[in-house]
Amino acid sequence: MSKLRCHISISLDGYVAGPDQSAENPLGVGGEELHDWVTKLAAFQEAHGHTGGTANADTPVFEEANANIGAAIMGRGMFGPIGGGPWDGDEWTGWWGDDPPYHCPVYVLTHHRRDPVEMAGGTTYHFVTDGIESALAQARDAAGGKDVMLWGGGQVIAQYLDAGLLDELEFHVVPLLLGGGSRPFAGAGPRLEQVRVVEGNGVAHLKYRVLAGGAA
Repeated sequence: MSKLRCHISISLDGYVAGPDQSAENPLGVGGEELHDWVTKLAAFQEAHGHTGGTANADTPVFEEANANIGAAIMGRGMFGPIGGGPWDGDEWTGWWGDDPPYHCPVYVLTHHRRDPVEMAGGTTYHFVTDGIESALAQARDAAGGKDVMLWGGGQVIAQYLDAGLLDELEFHVVPLLLGGGSRPFAGAGPRLEQVRVVEGNGVAHLKYRVLAGGAA
C-alpha cells in the first residue's frame, strides 16, 4: 500500500528552517547549513541535473529516501513566495527553476486557488485549497501505488503528524543550533517506532515508523 513518507534535515534544537526567513534567505538564518550534508553528494547533484559531488555513507540514505515516489505534497510556505497571500498572476513557479527536482505531480497546500502549473521533467504543481486530507487523497491517486513524499515545511509536517496521516518519518539531524525558525512539532504527537539509525558524514539519519493509536 502507498505510504505517506517524510524525510527532512533538522537541527539539534528541532528546527527545519532558521529564523527571519526572507526572499533573499528562504531557509532563514543558518537554515542553508542544514543541507550541507546532502548538497555535497553526487546523487543529489545528479537529481538536480548537475555533475560532480562525492559518495559516502549518506549516499544510500539519500537514494533510499527518494526511491519509489509517485507524487508529493508541500505547504505554501515551502513553495513560496515568502509571505504567501493571493497569487500575483502566474509568474511564481517555486524556488527550483524551470526543471524542478521532483519529476512527479506535486500538491501544494494553499488558501488561494490557482490552475495547475506544468514544468519540465514531469513536475506539475497542483494547488489544493480544501485541506490536508484532500491533498493526500489526490496525491495517492496520482502516485499509482507508489509512495507519496511530504516535503514540508514544518507546519505542514506537524499537521499531518497530528492528524495521524503520516506513515514514515526520517530526520537527518545536523549538529547545529538555530535557536528559532520553523518546527515540525506542534506538541505531543503519535508514538514513533525506530526503524534504523545511520551515522553519516556530519549528520545522523534517524528513521521512524509512525504508530497508530495514541500520543506519546
